Amino acid sequence: MKLDILSSFPNIKWPLDELDKPCTLTILELLEFCHEKIAKPIEYEYHKYFQHHHLRFEREEGQSEFRNKVNRKFELNGITFELQENGHITRLAPPIVSNILNNAIFQTNDKELDLLLETARIKYLNPDLKVRLEALEKLWDAWERIKTLDDPSNKKKSVEMLLKKSSNEEKMKEVLNKDAEALTYIGNNFMIRHAEVGKTPITSSVHVDYLFHRMFSLIYLLLGDGIGKKPVLTTKEESGEFGSTDEIQF
Repeated sequence: MKLDILSSFPNIKWPLDELDKPCTLTILELLEFCHEKIAKPIEYEYHKYFQHHHLRFEREEGQSEFRNKVNRKFELNGITFELQENGHITRLAPPIVSNILNNAIFQTNDKELDLLLETARIKYLNPDLKVRLEALEKLWDAWERIKTLDDPSNKKKSVEMLLKKSSNEEKMKEVLNKDAEALTYIGNNFMIRHAEVGKTPITSSVHVDYLFHRMFSLIYLLLGDGIGKKPVLTTKEESGEFGSTDEIQF
């Protein structure tokens, strides 16, 4: 086991030295490695002559016990990771969005949008900050696509149609419009979709949580049944019932 670990993780010392700790990602990868290799020894037959038991090794049972111990340690220490049954460690989303993200099935009748949303969801739950930043990019790309669903030829009109379906209250539509404008501004001025000089970088996982949660909450509201079951999308022919788009600015 020692040689296997050292060959797979040449940059760590074994046994581990608390004064020379590996980086967080290496530790998480080591836990995943151990989960893959571990099995529980079970005594099943006693050898009278040599006075010892024969052993068999139950992989699933051993992995289950290992996961429970690791996740218990995570929980007791307030660490927002979880070792999944498939052996991969994911970062736990804030409780307010975790249930939605874990169970989300994107069925918007637009395959490209579904792919963007699912990719964003998977990347967001990754423990690596670099991958989580990619989740923001995919989510904002999804937002830009959503803004053209109802009328691809006229983004402003399409957005108004989208907001009109989200609420019958004018004040609420005004709030949603302002939030949509703010999120579009964030996507254009932070290093989410653009990397030009002068764009504001995002360097904290807490900020990733905030931005992802804020953007996903708006998308979740606007898509409605598009998350979980197929929605009824408004066609371009139906768009004539809506009024002027002058009040919606994007």
